Amino acid sequence: MRDRRQLEKIIAFVLAGGEGKRLNPLSAERCKPAVPFGARYRIVDFVLSNLINSGINSVYLLVQYKSQELIEHIRKAWVISPLLPSQFVTVVPPEMHKETLQFKGTADAVYQGLRLIELHQPDIVAVFGADHIYRMDINQMVWFHREHQADVTVAALPIPIEQASSFGVIGTDTEGRICEFQEKPLAPKPMPSDPGRAYASMGNYLFNTEVLIEALREAHRLGETDFGRHVLPRLMASQRLYAYDFSTNVIPGIKSYEEVGYWRDVGTIDAYLGAHKDVLGEAPRFDAFNPQWPIFSSNYQGPVAKILGGEIKNSLFGAACVIHKNTRIQNCIVRRETVIEEGAELEDCIIMDYVRIGRNARLRNVIIDRHNTIEPNTQLGYDREADNKKYVVSPGGIVVLPMGKINFFARDSRGKGPGYAE
Repeated sequence: MRDRRQLEKIIAFVLAGGEGKRLNPLSAERCKPAVPFGARYRIVDFVLSNLINSGINSVYLLVQYKSQELIEHIRKAWVISPLLPSQFVTVVPPEMHKETLQFKGTADAVYQGLRLIELHQPDIVAVFGADHIYRMDINQMVWFHREHQADVTVAALPIPIEQASSFGVIGTDTEGRICEFQEKPLAPKPMPSDPGRAYASMGNYLFNTEVLIEALREAHRLGETDFGRHVLPRLMASQRLYAYDFSTNVIPGIKSYEEVGYWRDVGTIDAYLGAHKDVLGEAPRFDAFNPQWPIFSSNYQGPVAKILGGEIKNSLFGAACVIHKNTRIQNCIVRRETVIEEGAELEDCIIMDYVRIGRNARLRNVIIDRHNTIEPNTQLGYDREADNKKYVVSPGGIVVLPMGKINFFARDSRGKGPGYAE
């Protein structure tokens, strides 16, 4: 692995401009990659951790929609080393030149960063999405790319063919060479080795640098803006495109009970809550604890959680939250500096940072965004008709409260000293 890292010079572009409309209201005030996940992470932390753990330390994060919260997170959590010029995570907004004020698509976003590619002169350019929960050793994809003498390699996830119509599908020959792209097809092309499954594109790509530069310039000339819809299908005729089977990716430190090839698109409220359930339990599908492949995030310096009493089952708690006596909490994730008052009952909930849950409140299947107060004796998740009148309720019946006033902190922790940096 070390020899390969020394031989290959790789820079990465992470596409982090997504609006995430289906996650509304969680994405109403922030872009999708900035949405919190688990007890301490944000969605973007997973792709960045995969890159850093794989030894890819030159990372440009392409931002666009409501990016300030993401920019602040990167500034506070993802400073690598100012002493080493090749190690950085840097935010790149649209160029805002006379032709456009924004990224028109995934390919256009990278096209606007062509000068950065020319500056570094890498051997390979990685273009990855920022919207998914997973672990991946990208070096194994690089080895596959080189062994097959590929010009472009696309990460592909084998999924049951009956689910494939919801994804972009990749058709390949028996050697893995791509022969077809299908966008949410009614009749998905099966994998050559398994007629019951199809390859779904993960939106993660490796390009030989000269191929990418030429393809982006041609795409710009033709008015093409997207990799999946425009650039990659056109390249099939002239370049060697291969699909890398993500299920073969081996991560050190994975436990026997974890799901092999775990990857989740958390693009809807129901999928978002479902992925959170995957990190809970004695034998979770995705165990966040893995010292051999850590997920990096905030350097928050607050104290540990304080549990004063109550009945707690199968739940995770962030730093500096306070759980009072006579509470009942089951299958929940409670993030930092949250206060849950006496007598409150929570089941299957996600409570984000700086939230106060009042006495004797009862919450079931509820997601509460940051900086909120839930008044004493409130009931949410028990009367769908009543919840629908005030809040967003997902098709699966999950009640979602939008972000509250950003100057509210449940522990009254701001304005009386320096506070704890996120």
